[in-house]
Amino acid sequence: MKKILAAIDFSNATSGVLKMAGEMAKAFGAELHLLHVIEPEPTYTAYGFTPEEFPAIQTFHGETRVRAQKTLDDAIKLVSGPGLKPIGHLGDGGALHVLSDKAEELKADLVVLGSHGHGIVAALLLGSVAEGMVRKSKVPTLVVPAGDPKQG
Repeated sequence: MKKILAAIDFSNATSGVLKMAGEMAKAFGAELHLLHVIEPEPTYTAYGFTPEEFPAIQTFHGETRVRAQKTLDDAIKLVSGPGLKPIGHLGDGGALHVLSDKAEELKADLVVLGSHGHGIVAALLLGSVAEGMVRKSKVPTLVVPAGDPKQG
């Protein structure tokens, strides 16, 4: 195993994903990539508009990217250690699509992501990135259950 891609969404699932992916990368001597996806704002995409048509949304998206990059950098520092220097990536778009594409682009040997445990009804109504990766990915996928929200 040479490359592990961990998807992090900065939710209560993130700490478990970071821990598991970090431990696996160390054990296998693998390169660890951390990916956070910024999903598009439905206020314009749902109606076929582009971000360029709404300058305020562009400003919001820019600020979102800055904050996401800082949080991603913090996650990298948290996991970094002797023999492990994760590489961070920010993506834009639908989480499942961006994650699948990044796994292919990197030629990842494993994808690690979290499950929020919302249940089958939420997965049916909202969709689930974890379920989508397990069903559609060509890359082996490890789903880490979300931890206690109070523990981060």
